[in-house]
Amino acid sequence: MTTLLYDRLGGNSGITQIVNDVVEEHMNNPAINARFIPFRDHPEELANIKKHTIEFFSAGSGGPATYSGKDMSTAHTGMNVNRGEYMHVMEDIFRVLDKHNIDEDSKKEVLAILWSLKGMIISK
Repeated sequence: MTTLLYDRLGGNSGITQIVNDVVEEHMNNPAINARFIPFRDHPEELANIKKHTIEFFSAGSGGPATYSGKDMSTAHTGMNVNRGEYMHVMEDIFRVLDKHNIDEDSKKEVLAILWSLKGMIISK
């Protein structure tokens, strides 16, 4: 039996830590931090974004969570995320996965998920 990606990412606690670290990476990445730093002044909104991201990755990786947020296209409409920004987001995510010692096969699965979302996020 194959272990779920959810479990390989550390379950809810592991995914929560990964999301927290990714948000911090985004806030420190000069190529994209202008999109994230303003949320420091709005902790309730930031908490909601983190909650939805944790739910999304938990549900999408085989975990028990139910995603309660908007669909990706609706959530990103009006943001006009470009390809370069999307690539920076992905780089931040993989830097954090490396920090958490996530194995290569699991990272490939995460890559497949992120790549499948790009058309719903870029230039919306």
